[in-house]
Amino acid sequence: MRDAFINALNTQKLTSEWVNDLSENLVNAYTPGYREKKFTFKTFLDGSIAETRLRNVGQGKSSPGTSDENIFLEGAGYFVLRNDKGRIVYTRLGEFKFDGEGVYRSSDGQAVQGYILNDKGEIMNGAKPVDAESFVDTAFDGGAASVPTTNIKLWIDPSNGKYLGKYEEFEFKDDGILYGKADGGKIMTPLYKVAIINFHNPQMLYEVDDGQFIETAESGRPVVGRGEVRGGLIELSNVDFDANTAYYQQAQMQLELANQLIKSHKQLLENAIELMSS
Repeated sequence: MRDAFINALNTQKLTSEWVNDLSENLVNAYTPGYREKKFTFKTFLDGSIAETRLRNVGQGKSSPGTSDENIFLEGAGYFVLRNDKGRIVYTRLGEFKFDGEGVYRSSDGQAVQGYILNDKGEIMNGAKPVDAESFVDTAFDGGAASVPTTNIKLWIDPSNGKYLGKYEEFEFKDDGILYGKADGGKIMTPLYKVAIINFHNPQMLYEVDDGQFIETAESGRPVVGRGEVRGGLIELSNVDFDANTAYYQQAQMQLELANQLIKSHKQLLENAIELMSS
């Protein structure tokens, strides 16, 4: 039997959680790399219970980064980061820079992962190039077609001040390839391809730190991500500010209604107790 008082209590609790999620979304509406929280409900005979919270995996707008070394991903997937202990996490925020040793890192010091290329732009697996078809077949260890990812590194030769001793400049192109540029840009050599990994169910990735996720059984195994990579940009939050504002107003009204129902039930209960004791 449906209990109106229990329903009101459940609605109050869950609506409070909804308000908190919406508040977090609105506060982070302009936070680079933030993924919008989604909140839905299921209704049972004894009231409402919260479904698993999901993340909006939609595209956020691009914005000028803090450095030309930053990158922006337009499309489905995540950049891959590896810490010094080998733990892999996935992120949309490409606020990366080369450190003093030439290693391409996130702002918290994790190494951005990529694939080594030959001068034809082919991904290398040891001494052998990997063809495009086999590259699409992914492996659990973070590399496509069992090709391990590696730290992206552009060390500077102290004898001539050039990257890898050969290149005056570097540039990220739309296909996620990092090129070394020499002779005033007349020579462009592919060096690395930024690793882009996606999942069959990316909404079920688990957030271990702000904007950083790990895979779960529900997210599925890694697959090759799709999209264009642009240099000098980062991705903003994908929060729909107007929609979250409207939802917030709706949630506040719903919370007020639940509070009034609980207050009314409490008053009725108090009246019943007074009648029984008189």
